Amino acid sequence: MRRALIVVDMQPTFCEGGELAVMGGNALAQRIHTFIEQHRDIYDYVCTTQDWHIKPGNHWSATPDFIDSWPRHGVACTPHARLHPQIAALAIDHHFYKGQYSAAYSGFEGVEDATEHMQTPEQVQQLLKDGHTLDAALHQAQITDVDVIGLAQSHCVKDTALDAQQRGYHTRVLTDLTLPVSAEMGKAAAAQMQSAGIELLTAQESLQ
Repeated sequence: MRRALIVVDMQPTFCEGGELAVMGGNALAQRIHTFIEQHRDIYDYVCTTQDWHIKPGNHWSATPDFIDSWPRHGVACTPHARLHPQIAALAIDHHFYKGQYSAAYSGFEGVEDATEHMQTPEQVQQLLKDGHTLDAALHQAQITDVDVIGLAQSHCVKDTALDAQQRGYHTRVLTDLTLPVSAEMGKAAAAQMQSAGIELLTAQESLQ
């Protein structure tokens, strides 16, 4: 067994003070920092995903419905789109940028890039063509099992976990290292993930 940790969208844009804040996001960043600092050695591969929107179409709206459209957030190359300082301090090596020209809720839609810069549609397509994807990276690292944490449990964490499970990884979501947009959405997302065979457990339970 080889296990990966995927830290989903821990960015200021989704924390208090950001454009699309999830209450408790800053405290969650601290909990994730502590967990990784203490238990990094149990993972064979650690990566982050980030919303990195340039022109995501109808995903952004001046009159969002908060279902399929949202206020501007995760704007590429802005401070709020970069990693939360608590996560950046961990010096994680692998980063997947998603949603440049689409909604892209799942980290499996992102492309790996070592630098933070604007990506043209052609550059994104070339990175995809060259295999700079999360799935390719996990395969290269011979990963069999995946833990997913971050923001938000009801959206990008859920979709990343569902994609991981569908691709054949044994997938777990650590419930105290993620937060939903709302309790109702969180409950629905948890039911959907469990129905897909994803294991939901606390960080402490995952260590046992």
